[in-house]
Amino acid sequence: MNRFSRSEPPSKTAFPVSRAGFPFIYVSVFITAVFALLGLTVPALAALTATLCICGFFRDPDRLIPVAENAFVSPADGKVVFAQQTEDNPFIDSPCMKISVFMSVFNVHVNRVPCSGTVREVRYHPGKFFSANLDKASAENEHNALILDAEDGKQICFVQIAGLIARRIICDIQAGDKVIRGQKFGLICFGSRLDIYLPADSRLNIRVGDTVRAGTSVLAFSGE
Repeated sequence: MNRFSRSEPPSKTAFPVSRAGFPFIYVSVFITAVFALLGLTVPALAALTATLCICGFFRDPDRLIPVAENAFVSPADGKVVFAQQTEDNPFIDSPCMKISVFMSVFNVHVNRVPCSGTVREVRYHPGKFFSANLDKASAENEHNALILDAEDGKQICFVQIAGLIARRIICDIQAGDKVIRGQKFGLICFGSRLDIYLPADSRLNIRVGDTVRAGTSVLAFSGE
């Protein structure tokens, strides 16, 4: 039987929302209230709809995390668009198993750590804003790479990549931080992508086209 744990205490609200979304929600609520007070029914309803959509985008549901010691979980909700071994690893000088997860605007956008370990380095790179489902987005788009020393001594890397609409990458951890599998570490606003670079001997547990959930879906297992 599969066993699970929590990386954080359960939320105290029925519809948890990421704190990063509060400024967007407050502005939208204010605009809605102004239209309503002015008696502008159609604009008020449109603004109310936008407010509900923003709340939905920044939703932050609780997740149960698999406890298998050799598992790498998905750092993002979305669709797997790439999953195979590659010699091209721009962040760690070694062959790797690369997995890419594309997030549409309808996915939960809170990002989670793939495995437990210590953050070695965080590299932010300003760039372009191609559609995140394109291969060239990995190299040319704005991105934030986190290199992690896993508990088994191996290094992995996971990269937050801005998309066509996204204009803000949020990362709440830094070099030297100890993290645990499934822990929330950041968010990308309005459509984006996560690339994960695992050791080359990792055993895939997914295939291209699969839908995965951050913290819950196991992408691969350690080769050991």
